[in-house]
This record gives sequence, structure tokens and C-alpha cells, in this order.
Amino acid sequence: MKKLIGTTLALLSIATYAQAQGDSIQFSKISTEILNNGKGYEELRDLTQNIGNRLSGSEAYEKSVQWAAKELRNAGADKVWLQEVMIPVWKRGKESLYIKAGSGKPQSLKMLSLGNSEGTGGKDVSGEIVMVKSLEEFEQLPAEKVKGKIVFFNHPFDQNYVQTFIAYRDAGAYRRSAAALTAKKGGKFAIVRSLSSALDDVPHTGGMKYEDNIEKIPAVCIGNTTADQLEELLKTQKVIATLNSNCGMKGEKLSHSVIGEITGKKDQNVIVVGGHLDSWDVGQGAHDDGAGIVQSIEVLRTFKKLGIQNNHTIRAVCFANEENGTKGGKQYGKTAKETNEKHLFAIESDAGGFSPRGISLEMDDIKRKQIQDRVNLFLPYGVYNFDGKYSGSDIAPLHEMGVPTAELVPDPQRYFDIHHTEEDTFEKVNRRELLLGSVVMTQLIYMIDKNW
Repeated sequence: MKKLIGTTLALLSIATYAQAQGDSIQFSKISTEILNNGKGYEELRDLTQNIGNRLSGSEAYEKSVQWAAKELRNAGADKVWLQEVMIPVWKRGKESLYIKAGSGKPQSLKMLSLGNSEGTGGKDVSGEIVMVKSLEEFEQLPAEKVKGKIVFFNHPFDQNYVQTFIAYRDAGAYRRSAAALTAKKGGKFAIVRSLSSALDDVPHTGGMKYEDNIEKIPAVCIGNTTADQLEELLKTQKVIATLNSNCGMKGEKLSHSVIGEITGKKDQNVIVVGGHLDSWDVGQGAHDDGAGIVQSIEVLRTFKKLGIQNNHTIRAVCFANEENGTKGGKQYGKTAKETNEKHLFAIESDAGGFSPRGISLEMDDIKRKQIQDRVNLFLPYGVYNFDGKYSGSDIAPLHEMGVPTAELVPDPQRYFDIHHTEEDTFEKVNRRELLLGSVVMTQLIYMIDKNW
């Protein structure tokens, strides 16, 4: 009996080793193909420079829908279709912010309204600025100190965190809630220090939220340098701010997510890889999230180019409206549930096109271990961090349905220098780094398709 057990274990060990060797060879083929022949960088150039930023509901977004459908067909997808989704429409319009310190002259500040913010209807709205540095400090302010004034939430991006997404999550509460908090105490509008790791004067926009039955007042952001200068002024002088903004919500419209897939040879169970096609209305939406879109398309192209016979259906999804509503992801999850379509796995790339450093796994311990046990296969490609337990917002509805989900984790140090700004342009993306993200996502999809 002992001899039989020993022989069995030896055979299993040989089989496991052989499988690992085979996977390693396939990983190398995937890397070689993408780094030499990948189309993602040129596709990103086309998307960002010929279409540009792609705010949901804009003409540019509708152009990007047709662009994505074309590129998925060019990649060799067996089937490409548009999924209908109703999206909110927000427009920025002309806007300005001035401050006047003491008896000095009015000074124009570089600013951006936060996404989904209502404006002033083209009229000047003025008031004295009250500064707070934390939500706790604001909560301690009596309503009479806020009523009729402008609240400046000067909470800096915490440079102590090596993982910048933690600092972003910390600071994000101010962007989301500043307007609602200010309105509850009778303030006229809110100014928010940008969620930025850079020490520059570039304002960062991004989504904010209103609360039911609370007045919808404007919220704007300013860059770090301006925020520091304003703080210094407020130490010694009374400062009046004047906002004029024409931004606001313009109802809803019918739009689309774009989906392409390679049919499974064994079954029609689905493995999803995706990113979001929309962006904010400044910059070109290169890192956020043009990078995730072209990386996802590259996965399909590589399977086709290398002749990999996928067991399960591999589907690339270009989600609509992630930035100011996540309607595309919600509609995709709703449709999957209604059609009882089985999903085995989903991964999203929505953290920039920098060098991949890890894969965050939001799944049960058994599935997590199956991936972590193969970490050595990824080490030659600079990917080592599999400790995260989160995934992207567009695939959150799938996760709620019990689907194992994941997110590509690129190097995060430069992302929040340019996130949601005019600086998010094609020139900020490195070809090798972008394509390495495609390599890792394709390798992971290959491994899951083969073993799950």
C-alpha cells in the first residue's frame, strides 16, 4: 500500500511539473507575441488622438462605440454586439472661479467643476470662504458658521501611503460628499482640494454625489498649489470666492457598451476581461481607461493569433458610463442574471497603463489559492502581488452574483498625478508598460480557461 501511495504521489508530482512547464512555455509565447506584435499602443493612439476624451452622452463617446466594435472585429472576435444602456448626461459648459482677498483685486483660479455637479445657472454666486481640513472639523462647525458661505475642504492626499489607492480612497470621501455636507448647513458651494499625489496646480475632476431632499449646490476642485496658496491667504485675510458655472445634468439618453467574444470550444461559460470606454471630459482618457480597453481587446487578438483553443467563451467588454454612473456595468450584470448566463471569472483593468505589479483577487479562498499557487509563473513578468481583495466597479454586479472577480494592479505611483485631469494623454503612456499589462491579463485568462 505504501509503495502504491508513493508511486501515485510521484506520478502526480510529475504531472504537476509537466503542466507547470507547459504553462510556462505558453506564457512565454503570449509575452513574445504581444511585446513584438501587439496592436494596443497604436489603437490607444487612434482612440485618444482621433476621438479624444469620451464623456458619457457626448458625440465623442458615440464615436468610440463604433471604434470599439471595429477593433473587436479586427481582433478576430467571433461575435460583436452593442448592449443598450440608459446613461445620465452631464455637461460642463463655461465656468470660472475668482477670489478676492481683503482689499485686493479679484484673482482667477484654475479650477474644474466636479462631475455631475450642478452649476450656478450662468450667474455669479459669491461668499466668504471657510476652510476645514477634515470631515471631523467640518462636523464641529455650527450651521451659522457655514450658512451663506463657501466651504473649502482642504484635505491633502496622504503621501504616507505607499499604495496610492489607499490615499485616494481616503481623500475620495471629500470629493463625493462636499456639496451635500455644505448644503445641509446652508452653504452656497464647496471647493475641494484635488485628489492628487502631484505637487502641481492641475485640478482633478471626478464624480460627486447629491443626497435626496438636500439642495443641489455646486462643487469644484482646485489643484494642490492653488490650495496651498489659498490656505496661506486664509490665515491672515478674509477671502471672498465667486463662482460662475453653466454645468449640470441634462437628463438621460440611450447609449451602449460594446462586447466582443471568442466562442468556447468546450462550453459557453463566460470569462470576462474588460475596461470602461468612457472618460471624463478633460485630457484624452488614455490611462483612464483607454489603456484597459485596448488591453482587453489585445487578449482576444492574442488567443486568435496564437491559435489557442479556448475551452470557455472569452468575452471582452467595453463598459459604458463608469465615470459618472456605472450604468454599463450594472446593465451587463442585470442582463447576465436575467439570461441565467454562467460566468466563471471576470477581470477589469482600470488603474492605468503602467507596468503590471500584481492581480487583486476578490473571490473565495479556494479559487484564490488556485491562482496564488501559480504565482511563480508570473514572476518573470514582474508580477508578484496577489494579496489584494478588491476588483473593479464595472464587474461588481458580477461579484455580487457569486462570480470570482479580479483587477489588474499596475504600478500606482504616477497614476494619481494625472487621474481625471487634462494631463491624462497618450504621451503619458509607455508602449512596453501598456503591452505588459496585456501580457499578464492574457496569461491569467489562459490559465483560468485551461484549469477552471
